[in-house]
Amino acid sequence: PAPGYGGHPVPGQPSPAGGPPPGGPGYGGAPVPGGMPGAQPPVGAFGGPEPLPSQAQPTPPGAMNSLAPYREVPTAGRWTQQNGKLVKVTLGPDALALRGSMVAYQGNVEFDYKSGGLRGLIEGKLTGQSLKLMTCKGSGEVFLAQDAADLHVVELGSSSLCINAKNLLAMDATVRTEVRRIESPGIPGGGFFHFEVSGPGSVVVMTKGSPMTLPVQGPTFADMNALVAWTTGMRVSVSTQVRISRQIYAGSSGEALALQFMGFAGHFVVVQPYEV
Repeated sequence: PAPGYGGHPVPGQPSPAGGPPPGGPGYGGAPVPGGMPGAQPPVGAFGGPEPLPSQAQPTPPGAMNSLAPYREVPTAGRWTQQNGKLVKVTLGPDALALRGSMVAYQGNVEFDYKSGGLRGLIEGKLTGQSLKLMTCKGSGEVFLAQDAADLHVVELGSSSLCINAKNLLAMDATVRTEVRRIESPGIPGGGFFHFEVSGPGSVVVMTKGSPMTLPVQGPTFADMNALVAWTTGMRVSVSTQVRISRQIYAGSSGEALALQFMGFAGHFVVVQPYEV
């Protein structure tokens, strides 16, 4: 039967029994689709419908998401570069590093600060340097950095390299190291001290800024204070023709010496854009 003719009452009209008209969905009568019987529709702050969860604004990212680009780089070998200024060494064999260069570590790690052997030699008066190393041993990972310097992991293999003592951060304990000196009356202290390192193993070299590797294809000169490293086997001498004048501090002569390198194909010199 049609509505109102003996069948169901017309919506909005009194019921045959005189009761209130049946309500529409959500208005005290039939339940809201998907809701509880008798529930009222949600109302927003300004009387309108509240947005569904799918229409809400995304939750602001947490601190971990914001710092995601700086997460630890997974271990990829003995030495893992975390970024340009921080490196991780995974222990097993011992490693040597500058005292105070450890910024974090994980695992069962011990740090030995006692002098002796190679460390005693490096710290000895012969070098004229204040370079002090510690031994990192145990099982775990040690993160190293120094004054936000740029760090470079150099795998020596079967080759050898000369490194300015001020630019050495860390190395494998298996690396063979000898203290060398370039003698000249014009150098303060009577000589320029550096380390000759050879494999097996790797060394971590520090620079101020991005270094430049310069092939030696003839007489090559480098400011002694900007010199980082060079290949062994070249003839190195203090240049008597080049004296670099700088005003360093009051009362200082401000003069720096240059070293001259003579080599052949395959030799190179590494310099940094900064004078230590």
